[in-house]
Amino acid sequence: MNVKTIHQSMLKCVVVVVLSVNAFVSSGCSTEKSDSAEIIDKSPGYNGIGSLPGNGGGENMLLKKIEEMRKIRGEKYKPRTRHILLDGWAKYTNRLFLESSPYLLQHAHNPVNWYPWGDEAFETAKKLNRPVLLSVGYSTCHWCHVMEEESFEDEEIAQYLNENYIAIKVDREERPDIDAIYMSAVQALTGRGGWPMTVWLTPDRKPFYGGTYFPARDGDRGAGIGFLTLLKKVNEGYHTKQDIVVESSQQLTNAIQKMLSSETGDQLPVEDVLHLAIDYYRDRFDPVYGGIKGNPKFPSSFPVRMLFRYYRRTGDNEILKMAKLTLDNMAAGGIYDHVGGGFHRYSTDEQWLVPHFEKMLYDNALLIMDYLEGYQITGDENLRQIAVDILRYVKRDMTSPDGAFYSATDADSLNREGHLEEGYFFTWTPEELEEVLSKDQDRIVKKYYSVGFTPDFEGRHILNTIESTNDFSDRLKMSGEKLAGIIDESKEILYQARSHRPPPLRDEKILAAWNGLMISAHARAGLILGELQYIDRAVKAAQFVLKHLYIKNRLFRSYKDNTARHNAYLDDYAFLIASLLDLYEATYDTTWLEKAMALDGVLEKYYEDKRIGGFFMTSNDHEDLIAREKPAYDGALPSGNSIAVLNLLRLGEFTSIDSYKKRAGKALMSFSGTLNSNPVALSEMLLAVDFFLDSPKEIIVVTPEGEKGKADPFLFEFRKQFLPNRILAVISEGKDLQYHAKVIPLVKGKLAQEKKVTAYVCEEGTCKLPTSDPNVFASQIKSVKKLKTVLLR
Repeated sequence: MNVKTIHQSMLKCVVVVVLSVNAFVSSGCSTEKSDSAEIIDKSPGYNGIGSLPGNGGGENMLLKKIEEMRKIRGEKYKPRTRHILLDGWAKYTNRLFLESSPYLLQHAHNPVNWYPWGDEAFETAKKLNRPVLLSVGYSTCHWCHVMEEESFEDEEIAQYLNENYIAIKVDREERPDIDAIYMSAVQALTGRGGWPMTVWLTPDRKPFYGGTYFPARDGDRGAGIGFLTLLKKVNEGYHTKQDIVVESSQQLTNAIQKMLSSETGDQLPVEDVLHLAIDYYRDRFDPVYGGIKGNPKFPSSFPVRMLFRYYRRTGDNEILKMAKLTLDNMAAGGIYDHVGGGFHRYSTDEQWLVPHFEKMLYDNALLIMDYLEGYQITGDENLRQIAVDILRYVKRDMTSPDGAFYSATDADSLNREGHLEEGYFFTWTPEELEEVLSKDQDRIVKKYYSVGFTPDFEGRHILNTIESTNDFSDRLKMSGEKLAGIIDESKEILYQARSHRPPPLRDEKILAAWNGLMISAHARAGLILGELQYIDRAVKAAQFVLKHLYIKNRLFRSYKDNTARHNAYLDDYAFLIASLLDLYEATYDTTWLEKAMALDGVLEKYYEDKRIGGFFMTSNDHEDLIAREKPAYDGALPSGNSIAVLNLLRLGEFTSIDSYKKRAGKALMSFSGTLNSNPVALSEMLLAVDFFLDSPKEIIVVTPEGEKGKADPFLFEFRKQFLPNRILAVISEGKDLQYHAKVIPLVKGKLAQEKKVTAYVCEEGTCKLPTSDPNVFASQIKSVKKLKTVLLR
């Protein structure tokens, strides 16, 4: 049964259940995210914490836990709600107050009796014969904040929920498994998805209706029917047509299970897969602004790193120009934070001008890698500078005192009137610029960043550049060096001035997967740019993750308030393994390579599909859910399978252990159905396909004992080449070489000839003549295995 068929059949069921299908069209939040939380009703008779329906003898214990947590959180804790008592404490407190997720804590004082996901909630629903309302979102989601304020903070709506439903809040960033399952249900029912996600479930966790954002009441925001009316109609249908609800929920569950399995095949990928993907991007490319035509525009929807690899293997200059134009225009637009560095999540228009202002750690990690590769392949210093600026932003704004990386910052912040306003922190008025800049600075900054008479956003200006620095300096008859100095000085003044504004909320949970991406970005930056500071930061973050999230040889997903929580997912392992391989190549410390091998052993044991290859999102000892996803789609985040396959190929090159390559080949074969029919769905896996179809270079540089620094001339040549499909090891003779040989057999017998640094460039175990000449080394690593340029249809 395909999605369209499911949608049509489910709509028929829902008509009966909720009486009017047309009333349930939500208000267009397919690209937004939402907040979640869990709560306990408070009333004066219970010292501000009210009784829970069906809670029985556990009520006193729950109240005690909440009081204990209030003491732990201390006086600095401020309830996030409009329902505040005279003493400053919240009128309502629910179970989410016991959670550590920033998203759940945002809802800890709603008048809704939220539960966290777990057996207690579903057992209560079953006991009371109530439907479950599942609300899924994340802490920096603008429209989640809107729905919270309109509906979950509304006492009338909360009362109806509390009396007729069991309400569950889930942080999608901590529980991507739950998010994936029920997002599939929403997409099957409505043809789209997004956050906040709102799903109606039976007590056995099966969905029977869902959507995204719903306005609170009939007529709000032009909606024919509001959330409160919808709650009443669904509840009525649930109790009067329960046999239909059960049948439709089982139908939908069966469909979800199909949707979350990959489209299998029985052949290894061939070059046609890469050509087919490139044809897709060529046909849909925006020749004016870059990226894919239309709006909104997400950086991830146009995979420039895949385009760079295709250019390397074909020499197709058009593809290089497409990737370069996209990177240039993103960096010029308002999606880029010109004052503080870093990118916002996406652009609402085709010009990359007006962003949705939240910033995500994973976006910026991936964009660092995009711009680093762009710099390597083009030599454009502007691309290098963007990568450096993002790295500085991460250091200043997204790094914990212990060196790990925070998750995200919100789009909304308080304006001068004390009201939350999207984009306020990042935007300017002409008067605000004049207050902090000198007259010359103000004149140049306004022209350079397009601050004219007409505001870009909500009466304010988004800094963006419409011409290059060189063209602008020529027009002003000013040297490029002088202009750069004025702009850099002005940006720092604006950054300091902006720092006095109330900042957007920062989600300070530490996620293993997202930290893995940012560790990779730092390690690669250190290697490519020759900057030890980035490697040091990568090492510190990796040490934090392995110390606090790797417990008893198993990885955990999230760390907050000194506690690791949630069994890790495929992407946690895959992204962290990739980062450890990158760290090895940046440090030449085999500790990282050995740890990567150990983590892959956990993946193989608990996550791998031994029958047909590839990996499941959850381990085989994970909580039982209604479906077990095998991720097969690269969206804003790469799928864990795409990264895991490339990890296996790299591990195979490093260790010469054939089983790694066999497992990678089996995984690629298992996804060949999707790769052949719709390769852009797995755009990140195409990097692994390119590696698989290439002859990866095995680069070994051996120095005299204790003299690794003498390898620098060779690394200088290495950095000038774009070599994505390779492994790199720099080794000193003596004990270092002996130890490496145990892990990387390829280094056996390789010496620093005549006591000179000697480079060995090999492919599939066969090496070119060793050389002590950096220029010869440079020519050896330049060779490229070209792709056939004709698509065989």
